[in-house]
Amino acid sequence: MSQHPDSDLVRRGYDAFAKGDMEALGALMVSDCVYHAPGSSRISGHYKGRDNVLALFGELFRLTGGSLRVDLHYVSVDGRGHAMTSHKWFAERGDRGIEMRGGLFFTIVGGKISDIDECVEDIDEADAFWGPAD
Repeated sequence: MSQHPDSDLVRRGYDAFAKGDMEALGALMVSDCVYHAPGSSRISGHYKGRDNVLALFGELFRLTGGSLRVDLHYVSVDGRGHAMTSHKWFAERGDRGIEMRGGLFFTIVGGKISDIDECVEDIDEADAFWGPAD
């Protein structure tokens, strides 16, 4: 069975993220891509523009001392420009560790990612891990 192009795109994005290859990851996004980070923590909010999205990802690695890891479980597509994933993420921050299920919902336009909505299993725990908004 062949892989749908949207599924392939998302899998390449997860692979680039895992390698910390922000250049490759950025090449998969439209310039005005938007990322929606859930909750009310220091990282929550709407990040507009590829550069701001990539800066957020860099900040996640910085806050976790490079320990952030995401294990992709699956990608589902609708064939109309949407994909959703299920994954488990792991990270350490200071004396605290976290392991949580979550997922991303992607909108894909012209073979590139234009919008990413993140969902997490336990929003309160995720907020506590990342710390309060400034």
